[in-house]
Amino acid sequence: MSALSVALSAVVGVLVGAAARPVVFARSVPSPASFRSRCPHCGHALLDRPRPLPVSGRCPQCDGRLGPAALSAEVTMGAAFAAVAAGGAAGWLAAAQYWLAACGVALAMIDLAVQRLPDVLTVPACAGTLVLLTAATVAGEPGSLGRAAAAAAVVTASFLLLSLVAGMGLGDVKLAPAIGALLGWTSWKSVLWGTVAGFLLGLLGAVLLLASGRGRRTQLAFGPFMVIGALAVTVTVS
Repeated sequence: MSALSVALSAVVGVLVGAAARPVVFARSVPSPASFRSRCPHCGHALLDRPRPLPVSGRCPQCDGRLGPAALSAEVTMGAAFAAVAAGGAAGWLAAAQYWLAACGVALAMIDLAVQRLPDVLTVPACAGTLVLLTAATVAGEPGSLGRAAAAAAVVTASFLLLSLVAGMGLGDVKLAPAIGALLGWTSWKSVLWGTVAGFLLGLLGAVLLLASGRGRRTQLAFGPFMVIGALAVTVTVS
């Protein structure tokens, strides 16, 4: 992939990040709430019509903090899109990678904020990934839709078991089909390495939390590690 293509993908990612910022703000609310549309500091209506929130991450009325820090959503999404482009995948597989990157970054930021992965993003992440991989099959791209579906089922069942015995969040379970399907498109080896990478990154995150002295009172958000591990492996092997 040329440097120009990577740069263009990064620019598109920045724009997608700006578009995702209102979603991250709206859904970064603790359970049982599911949505917010007003500034939590002054009550100013922010989402009365579809529009990007200020990239400054500040309320235009009271200058209070809104969701992700300034430019964080844009820069993170741009980096994710650039990484996908650098991986060199093309066609519908690349579209599936970009789709998971877009949904995954938004989900990761929400998970970091309130330790939840809302259905409004996990469901489209899974459905979109499977639809795009189906299109890749129809287009004759190398890979296996059957293996992708089987991997989605295996990874989801494994995460469901972990939710029952180890307290893993159900949001992680709902994101698992997208992770498993994208990894399974290439090979079972990718499924293994992608899921292992997520857990290793999560372990590293837990160690860093403990080292900072916050580990015992801070719940670890696993969603970001799932997304990073899966994208890292699928981009590398595609």
